Amino acid sequence: MLFHTFTHISGIGPATEQRLWAAGVHTWDDFVEPWPQGFTGRRAEMVASHLAESRHSFDAGPTAIASKLRNNLHWRLYPHFRGLTAYLDIETTGLERDSDQITSISLYDGRSISTFVQGENLKDFVQAISRYQVLVTYNGRCFDVPVLEHAFGVKLHQVHIDLRYLLHDLGITGGLKGCEKKLGIAREDGLDGVDGRFAILLWREYRRTGNRAALETLLAYNIADTVNLETLMVLAYNRKVAETPFADNLLLPLPTPPPSPFIADQDLVNALRRGYSL
Repeated sequence: MLFHTFTHISGIGPATEQRLWAAGVHTWDDFVEPWPQGFTGRRAEMVASHLAESRHSFDAGPTAIASKLRNNLHWRLYPHFRGLTAYLDIETTGLERDSDQITSISLYDGRSISTFVQGENLKDFVQAISRYQVLVTYNGRCFDVPVLEHAFGVKLHQVHIDLRYLLHDLGITGGLKGCEKKLGIAREDGLDGVDGRFAILLWREYRRTGNRAALETLLAYNIADTVNLETLMVLAYNRKVAETPFADNLLLPLPTPPPSPFIADQDLVNALRRGYSL
């Protein structure tokens, strides 16, 4: 979709982009003489110069080209840099961005899953995330990324696609779990109904008792959140592409979620849900 994009050029908004598409200027390579109607010599030369610069920016990686796009169009980068993308979700000791500690981080790149746990290997996250150039989160702009940057004292410079805002633009709201349900993504393995607040209980249970099943259940939940981001990203991308004339050629197939390395302990989940003191 990126090569169909013209709104990163000064003076071209969504309406002008649509007119270019209607005139047969579907890609950057189609913007040639004779210039499209409405583009005088100087303006046309300016657009052609910007497109040449865009090609160089693309070759330099997602950060360079993303800097020319509005945040709400970063989704157009996705298929071009999918191999450099990480799906990210964190769990914390509470729900306050500035005061809580990270308990676990799950990272998925479409091929492998990595987890990072407080007191075990949390510090390894910084090196792991440096391998990626695009991040996909849900509400990560307001929560996950600021928490991570504060906790590790680093700046995450990756291009960031926050699905909360992309899905909202599509009229899909209700939090991560609500969006999943509206788009037909079912939670399995005993995790239906488990949410961020429940994840806090699982961590407290693990720290209080040392029960490894509590930690593995937390990680199973954390991983499910993260892996489902890929499916949500593809669904959102396809719905956005469907709003353009290029859907037939650009739609992406749905990914197959990988098996989780951890299994939720359903008895423990039920007991905590009933308020038992285990």
